[in-house]
Amino acid sequence: MTKPIRAVLKWLAEPVAVLLLAFGATTAIAQPFYVPSGSMEPTLRIGDAMIASKFAYGYSTASLPMNLGTAGGPRLLARDPAQGDVVIFRHPQGKRTVLVKRVIGLPGDRVQMRRGRLVINDRVLDLEEAGMGEAQSQQGDKSAIRQFVETLPNGVRHPVFKRHWNGMIDDTPAVTVPADHLFVMGDNRDNSTDSRVAVADGGVGLVPTANLIGRAEFVIGSFDFLNMHGPASWPGLFRLSRFFHKIT
Repeated sequence: MTKPIRAVLKWLAEPVAVLLLAFGATTAIAQPFYVPSGSMEPTLRIGDAMIASKFAYGYSTASLPMNLGTAGGPRLLARDPAQGDVVIFRHPQGKRTVLVKRVIGLPGDRVQMRRGRLVINDRVLDLEEAGMGEAQSQQGDKSAIRQFVETLPNGVRHPVFKRHWNGMIDDTPAVTVPADHLFVMGDNRDNSTDSRVAVADGGVGLVPTANLIGRAEFVIGSFDFLNMHGPASWPGLFRLSRFFHKIT
């Protein structure tokens, strides 16, 4: 290797190293994600861009910044989620698929749906009427839907959309959450594939904690791209009220 080439490589080495360290530090702390579906409405809307804290539950192969499609193994600095946390995780089977849901059941909890009502440890959870909300389909159509506020056993209150009360996933057998797993659900109860359905039947099943990527913290921006009809429509599609919105 000639001296000029060595000099150039030496000159490049320092800024490249700084960039790599900065990238590694940033992705170890937080990572952006995009919401492609309405399964978590009204908490998250289609087109939301959110930030997840990577350090909230510790680190495993599932939380690597690159989409390697891996999960499992030990977690470094492991901490368990709380009931009501909105978590981002890798699908238990298709590990390249990243999902966002709310933690409903922790290890040892007995979870069931009875006629559309959530039951945890044989207690039917409070569900209060909260007027009407607006749901959006994958085609961009919007429709009115009944909104409720559900109270989890630890006191966390969160919004829920519910349209029907006798669907296939409104009555489920009781499931006891095993160690190192979570029972998760979408807030849009009639439009969410979650722990109410087993992986073998096309659902999510019980999610291993080793599959956790992080906790959803903030919506940093939101754009209603499903109703984009040329440049003239763009300004009205930014949901400015959702910018820097705390996810709870």
